[in-house]
Amino acid sequence: MLTHLDSQGRANMVDVTEKAVTEREATAEARVRMLPQTLQMIVDGEHPKGDVFAVARIAGIQAAKKTSELIPLCHPLMLTSVKVELSAEGQDAVRIVARCKLAGQTGVEMEALTAASVAALTIYDMCKAVDKGMVIEQVRLLEKLGGKSGHYKVEA
Repeated sequence: MLTHLDSQGRANMVDVTEKAVTEREATAEARVRMLPQTLQMIVDGEHPKGDVFAVARIAGIQAAKKTSELIPLCHPLMLTSVKVELSAEGQDAVRIVARCKLAGQTGVEMEALTAASVAALTIYDMCKAVDKGMVIEQVRLLEKLGGKSGHYKVEA
């Protein structure tokens, strides 16, 4: 059942008034594939715009906090923690992992996915002058804890 549709099939925000406040957490990831020399420039701290990972981390955190302004039917949430980790993966990719937490009446999957996505877009924005062929891929939910639907974790 699609919870964002009413009985007439119209989009609406889900009413969470009666839901219990519980601890909720979600983890999402994204990858940015790039030329090996682009990744090396980032890792070596030689990018002319500055620390790419630091800027992308802040962008991801800000994005998580603004998710309800970007995704029309998301509830505004009081996040208690947002962590965005970026790391070189192999010779041609950056892996981004975003974790969001709160005590609330609805989950934080969209906040984690938004954080990972915007961090990836920020890497693209900062590096597009040297590598227009970068590819943002594998944006996905890795794990979700709390709420009525329980624990979800991607199988290895």
